[in-house]
Amino acid sequence: MPKIKLDVKIPISVLKEGKNFVVYSPALDLSSSGKSYKQALARFNEAVEIFFEEIIKRGTLEEALKELGWRKVRAQWEPPLVISQDLQRIRIA
Repeated sequence: MPKIKLDVKIPISVLKEGKNFVVYSPALDLSSSGKSYKQALARFNEAVEIFFEEIIKRGTLEEALKELGWRKVRAQWEPPLVISQDLQRIRIA
């Protein structure tokens, strides 16, 4: 398996659902949850590691990241930027 170095910051959202916390990243379309903020974040980081280990092992890193909207700039992968995160009112009559 080739050695790949990746050091990027990815946008995450942390939501509270009942008593649980959910961490979600649109850059990887990946989420995880936990009973505490710290646990949710630790589980998310573990899920990210597993995700990258698997796509690297399969040899599909470039394909997977491009599919998620990442781009390669000067031999470094950059995730898509979150331009805005707002509350949108939705009314259904």
